[in-house]
Parts: sequence; structure tokens; C-alpha cells
Amino acid sequence: MFKKMVSVIFLLFIIDLISLSVSAQELSGQERQINKRMISMVKSTLMENYYDHTFHGVNLETKFQEVEKINKQAKSNSEVFVALAALLIDLNDSHTNFIPPSRVNKVSYEWEIKTVGNRCLISFVKSDSDAEKKGLQIGDEVLTIDGNKPTRKNLWQINYLYGTLMPRETVKFVVQTPDGKVRALEIASKVSKGKKKTDLTSYDEVAQLELKQEKDAEQYIHRYVDFDKELTIWRMPRFDLPKEKVDDFMNRIGKFKNVIVDLRGNGGGSEETLLRLIGNFIDRDVKIGYLTRRKEKKELVAKTRGKEKVYQGNLLVLIDSQSASSSEIFARVMQMEKRGIIFGDLSAGAVMRSIYYPKEVGLDVVTLFGLSVTDADLIMTDGRSLEKTGVIPDKLMLPSASDFAAKRDIVLSEAMSRAGINMNSEQAGRLFSKYEKK
Repeated sequence: MFKKMVSVIFLLFIIDLISLSVSAQELSGQERQINKRMISMVKSTLMENYYDHTFHGVNLETKFQEVEKINKQAKSNSEVFVALAALLIDLNDSHTNFIPPSRVNKVSYEWEIKTVGNRCLISFVKSDSDAEKKGLQIGDEVLTIDGNKPTRKNLWQINYLYGTLMPRETVKFVVQTPDGKVRALEIASKVSKGKKKTDLTSYDEVAQLELKQEKDAEQYIHRYVDFDKELTIWRMPRFDLPKEKVDDFMNRIGKFKNVIVDLRGNGGGSEETLLRLIGNFIDRDVKIGYLTRRKEKKELVAKTRGKEKVYQGNLLVLIDSQSASSSEIFARVMQMEKRGIIFGDLSAGAVMRSIYYPKEVGLDVVTLFGLSVTDADLIMTDGRSLEKTGVIPDKLMLPSASDFAAKRDIVLSEAMSRAGINMNSEQAGRLFSKYEKK
């Protein structure tokens, strides 16, 4: 059922893509050669490194031959990129995907969608954007996006298609407001003109890339809010800290009776950060499970810092539909070890170990692309994999569309009350608001 849904969505968008490309100029011979080299590099990297030597029964030789055939006939590079992406999606693996070269024009969306339970709600609208001017509001439920119904299972596909493979200059929504009104909206995206290829000999281009990386990193700053010695709230945007820095953070937390680790929206990150964080909460070594690779199976163990150094207070963990990978493993280990209470929504169910392979075609002027390949599956000590299943919170809490619209944080408010701090959901929703995107 899952694979069938993937195929249908991709088919719809590929048909749309081809219709948009009918009048496009034919690809040059040089472009087809670049694509051919790219296809070959993706194939060899996948064949050499994917954790399952059977590739879940997918005949990769036949699949790559089909992509090569598409390259010979394609009217645009996008058709080739979509074909490569669809091939990898057939593996039904959350951590194996294709990152195509950057486009000439950069398309950014000034809105975001988040799954809450089985509903897809608008979670962000940029101030003074076309989305805001057209009346799109936080808390609106997305019924369709360009004619397709978003769900918990396919939203990641839509995000991947729109954000990575086929950015859209306009997006058509049908949304329903919290009070039940249904509206159709056509919203323009923000388009910035750029270059097709990156010249690594150009100081200006390299400097611009570095500046963008610094700006992107701002949203991943770890933040705290303290309440005397009763409680500290650690908003952890991703697992990106070396173990020494994890210890520094935990030394700071040690003086508080309660800690809330907020992993909502945290898509995971470093295994080193994960293992060290677990080792700061449990006073013995913990076997998380078994990493199953192509040629080996080995234990994954988190080493404790020792009884004198681990945090002894109460732990509360917040997760949501965007909590993935390391976030899910941490939450599940705390749950299984009865070390903490988990609040929020069912997590993403995207738990595999992967390696990112940056690639390039060309010399001084290069075409950059990338490939993420799953290196191992993790089977936890209860015999289950979190892939496609996720973590079920101890206290399932689903904010309503009205909560979203009013920016009420019912999950954080409830967790704080368990820690002895009474704060209503409106106040809780404002605790980190000055750091949020506007």
C-alpha cells in the first residue's frame, strides 16, 4: 500500500512535469553526458554501500536502465532527477534519497505544513508574504495541495518533491479554517535568480555559500528557559553536539529538579550526540539494539558517564510528527528504561543509519549533487524497528487547529505542570516565540 501510494503521487507529478516541459528546449549533448555520469555515480554508490544486499527485492539493474533511457529522451533535467529519486523511493527507505543539483532560480515557500495526528495543518506563514496577503493562516487544515491530499504518510514525499525535486513558483491550496470555512487559494512562491553551476574559483560565490550556511545554522541554536531550580526546558533542534559539549550542557542541567527535553521538529543527527545524551541520563551502560549492516550485525551501546555524573532529576521528553531518527531512539530508550515520560504526537518513524555522499561532476566549474544511503537498520532490544512505526508517547496530546491558530502550546504546558510549574498554554506558546521565524 505504501509503495503504491508513492508511485501514484510521483506519476501525477511526472505527468505534470512533462506537460510543463513540452515547449522546453532539448537538452544539450553535454547536459545528457553530465546526467549520464551522475546516474552512474548514484548507481555505484548505492550498489556498494546500501545495507541490504538484496535491495528489498528491487531489480536495480533494470531500474537504472530505465533512468538511462529517460535521459536519452528527456526534455529537461528535472525529468531525469525525478526518475532517479523515484528509483530510490522504490526501496521504501526513509534515509536513502537523491539530492539533485541546485536550480538556476531558487524557489522558497513562505509557509510550512505540519502533521498533527492524521491532519495536515499550516504551521507557519511568513509575515508580508503572498501567502499572508492571500489569507493563508496558521491552523488552516490543508485539504489538497495542487489537487493532491496530504496525509501523515505522504507529506514527506510532497515536501521532497516541492522542496528538492520540483520547486513550484505557484502552489494551489484548498484549506479549511478552524471554524470550518473551506477556501481555494493560489499562492506565489518567492523566487530568487541564481546561477546554474557553482564556480569554486569565484571568491564571491564561495562567500555567498558560506553566508547562507551561517544563516541556515541560526535556526539550529540550542536554547534554554529556566525556572529557578525547579525546571529547565532545553529546546534541542537537532543532534549536532560533540560529546564534550553534551557533557557541558548536562553539567548545567544538573542543578535542576526537572528537565524538559523538547525534541519537536528535531529530525535527528549525530550518533555520537545520541549515545552521549543517553549516557548522561542513565547510570549504567545501555544496549540500545543491534545495527544490522550488509555484512555484519553489532550491538549499539550507550556508555554511561557514571553514577556521580548522570542527571538524577525528573526527565520529560516532547516529540511530534517531525521528531525523527536520533530523536525517536532517545525517546524510545527513555521510555523502555522507564527513565522519562514522553509527551506529544506519534514520531516520524524514520529511523535508519545513513551516510551522506557529496558528489560533483566537472572541474573548476562543477555540478554539485548528493546521495544519502542507508548504512544500517537498527533493531531495538524489544525486537522492533522504529522505521515506519515511530514512538507512541506515554501521553498522546494533539493540538487542535484552533490551538495552532492561537499559538497555544498545550503539550509544553502539560509537561511543565508535571514538573510543578503552572503555566497556561498561551503563555507556554510564547516562551520561545522571539526565536521563531517571522
